[in-house]
Amino acid sequence: MQLNKDAEQAAEDPEEPKRRAEGIGGLVKGLAIIEAFGPSRPRLTISDAAKVTGITPAAARRCLLTLESLGYLTHDGKYFRATPRITRLGAAYAEVSTLPTLAHPCLSNVRDEIGETSSLAVLDGDSSLFVARAEAVHMVAAGVRVGARLPAYASASGRVLLSGLTEPQLEQNLAGIQPVASTKNTLVTISDIRRRVEEARVEGVSFTDEELELGVRTMAVPVKDSAGRVHAAMTVSASAGRIPLQEMRERFLPVLRAEAARLGKML
Repeated sequence: MQLNKDAEQAAEDPEEPKRRAEGIGGLVKGLAIIEAFGPSRPRLTISDAAKVTGITPAAARRCLLTLESLGYLTHDGKYFRATPRITRLGAAYAEVSTLPTLAHPCLSNVRDEIGETSSLAVLDGDSSLFVARAEAVHMVAAGVRVGARLPAYASASGRVLLSGLTEPQLEQNLAGIQPVASTKNTLVTISDIRRRVEEARVEGVSFTDEELELGVRTMAVPVKDSAGRVHAAMTVSASAGRIPLQEMRERFLPVLRAEAARLGKML
């Protein structure tokens, strides 16, 4: 077996663990150098790279020259600049990864931590479109399947997603809807809907209490990238007969926010 063979080689060669540690350290430094380039730093000297990444000038020089030799950087004698090849690193990742794939472990953590179904939704027109789900096992299921749509104006996920729009975009969205009551708790006036969207924007969370379906309560928080843009809404659904709204706020909300923040860091 390969694992056993590797272990035997490591036992025979006491320097093997050291070499592996050095290799990992070199990779970390190289990735730090790559991430140091950006709109505000399109070029770097050796001393610049060392300062930005916190590594020694000697280590920065080795990393920069290695990346140059591989075609990821160019060097004019003083400055290093990124080449188009560096975009292949992101492109390779984008081709095999999607938002639902990234979200799955986060949704599973929410479900396992609180014992309720968690989902991820994105804004699609005037609907909240569900793209991922981690389902908890209960006698009465709560939540919606992947691929389902809910009216954004009447759902917790939708209001969180609408809260990420600019004012002109929100105005346009609300101008095109005709609210319909699903239960006696559904909001059907534009002013009430706008108020709940603004609350979601300020508080970073939205709730529904049997507004779309009797017996179901939901909670949603935004998934934001490092620039503060809302990409999705992470939600929890629970039976109204089993979970009080206050418990959702006190026990569920910290878990949901932590996992939404973790997902946001990946975007």
